[in-house]
Amino acid sequence: MPAGRVATPRRGSGLTALRNNIAAWRERARFRWQLKEMAQTSPHLIDDIGLTRQQAEAEIAKLPFWQR
Repeated sequence: MPAGRVATPRRGSGLTALRNNIAAWRERARFRWQLKEMAQTSPHLIDDIGLTRQQAEAEIAKLPFWQR
């Protein structure tokens, strides 16, 4: 690129980033829901995934960013 020119973002890059963020948020919400189910039905599995009971409870208690 010649000196003095500013790179402009590609048209779809913002939309791609937004889609990736939404996918990450949904995956985190799904993980927390599964963790909550596991803690209720099979609490012994919490140890198997490498979390303490306190860590699992802290993760389950996290709110989506729009509810903070």
